[in-house]
Amino acid sequence: MYRTHNCGELRIEHVGEEITLSGWVQKIRNLGGMTFIDIRDRYGITQLAFDENANPEITAQAREIGREYVIQIKGNVIERSNKNRNLPTGDVEIACTNLNILSKSDIPPFTIEENTDGGDELRMKYRYLDLRRPQLQKQLALRHQIAQEVRKYLNKEDFYEIETPVLIKSTPEGARDFIVPSRMNPGHFYALPQSPQVFKQLLMVSGYDRYYQIVKCFRDEDLRADRQPEFTQIDCEMSFAEQEDILTTFEEMTKTIFKNVLNVDMETPFRRMPYCEAMDKYGNDKPDLRFGMEIHKLNDLVKGQDFAVFDNAQYIGGICAQDQAEYSRKELDKLTKWVQRPQIGAKGLVYVKYNEDGSFKSSVDKFYNETELQKWATEFNAKPGDLLLILAGDEKITLHGLSELRLEMGNRLNLRNKDIFVPLWVVDFPLLEWDEDSQRFYAMHHPFTAPKPEDTALIDSDPGKVRANAYDLVINGVEIGGGSVRIHEQTLQQKMFKTLGFTKEEAEDQFGFLMNAFKYGAPPHAGVAFGFDRLVSLIAKLDSIRDVIAFPKNNNGRDVMIDSPSNVSQAQLEELMLKKVEKPTK
Repeated sequence: MYRTHNCGELRIEHVGEEITLSGWVQKIRNLGGMTFIDIRDRYGITQLAFDENANPEITAQAREIGREYVIQIKGNVIERSNKNRNLPTGDVEIACTNLNILSKSDIPPFTIEENTDGGDELRMKYRYLDLRRPQLQKQLALRHQIAQEVRKYLNKEDFYEIETPVLIKSTPEGARDFIVPSRMNPGHFYALPQSPQVFKQLLMVSGYDRYYQIVKCFRDEDLRADRQPEFTQIDCEMSFAEQEDILTTFEEMTKTIFKNVLNVDMETPFRRMPYCEAMDKYGNDKPDLRFGMEIHKLNDLVKGQDFAVFDNAQYIGGICAQDQAEYSRKELDKLTKWVQRPQIGAKGLVYVKYNEDGSFKSSVDKFYNETELQKWATEFNAKPGDLLLILAGDEKITLHGLSELRLEMGNRLNLRNKDIFVPLWVVDFPLLEWDEDSQRFYAMHHPFTAPKPEDTALIDSDPGKVRANAYDLVINGVEIGGGSVRIHEQTLQQKMFKTLGFTKEEAEDQFGFLMNAFKYGAPPHAGVAFGFDRLVSLIAKLDSIRDVIAFPKNNNGRDVMIDSPSNVSQAQLEELMLKKVEKPTK
């Protein structure tokens, strides 16, 4: 038996017991006749004591071991004379009578501690060492706990957990597919699923009524902190369900998770916000509602004063930063450079200081007098001491810039408290979006999203105005999940394919199996998918999903630990009837 207890288990009531522990060496302290070693496993840390006078041979052996050695010890639990109140095991230590080295260790490339000295790439290269750190172990334990809460809730609600295929057919909508060559079908390819969308709809046609799956999905897209080429979804579908059924069921699931994991109470029902309101007030479709600072459109108030920047702009809007009129000119110049970065795209920044004495100081005093600036302040509901920040230009670019500026000011003013969680459903998205380059409509979500019933007639006459029966769950500016009511009528689905530019042959080739299934009695159905990694990282109060994934990829989609993706042998290529082609140089 390698151990009788784990390294986080022993307490004062165990004093006098003879025990066996196994784990990794965390720290070694040689203090004359005494040597102390901290031994660690996933459960905690226990201090070991080696007394040179009592056991000289074992003490000498202890002084030869290094950090991250795997050891087994036997000894007696004794009360510590200098207790460590920061450790659950800090009242006791082990007077060691036997030491067995189970595995030696090289000097690790970084410290295996809460605050490590290893950089991101180094820690990813040695991910198996990084995963020993208590911080990472807590986060993966949290991931496990949340997964169990999800299953517990959905099982209680009569959902079946059903697996769907990983090798599927490539479809043209959505992000780029990862494809897999088939040796048994030369020249043909599988795709890895971006989501189990069509399969969960087929399960509804098959009569399973309520389905869920915590499932791996794959998208070949550019990466950032909250994206990975392979990620995990909580995928769900319900038959005979309308939008409100989905929203009620899954906000209760969310409420249950936050209560049971963080002891945070969320009031239900969550706020519902139309997409157009989110865009108008916050500049994006996943607004952070932990703070105000809403966007106000100023076109009617500011045009016609011979200020070309405003007169020539398609859109003029701004935000009000409360109690920030003391912002210095230097700080405002830095903020101007910040909005002029390529990723923001603004040409400049107009500011108005509403001084404590009721006067105004602005960067456009030459064009606008105090009476006109007072009208601006009234539009913003500003008070003396506030700062107005205004952008102008193309509507889409300017709204994006104001959205980013609002979030940046929220960060600078410490308004985005990670201990506060404000959820909402964003609803009534556009069904379609027009692409100028290809001169066609694309589905904003996917081709199976149903239109709002009252907008269905517009598909033929004005498709751009059709709203989707779709919804996203947003918490603290992060899209946690999204879904829609599905099209279950064959005629409407065919009309949707036609609007998206599919010929009958293309629709049959890509989705014929689903259309055939609809011929045999499809129930009304709706679903939702949660980004599981994002949900865990939000609850863990992290900015990146990488540290809640055991073995993540870096920003280039590489696993630097196993050096993947990698070359394959010529024999493998020939077996798959593939040939590498050199990328032409410019």
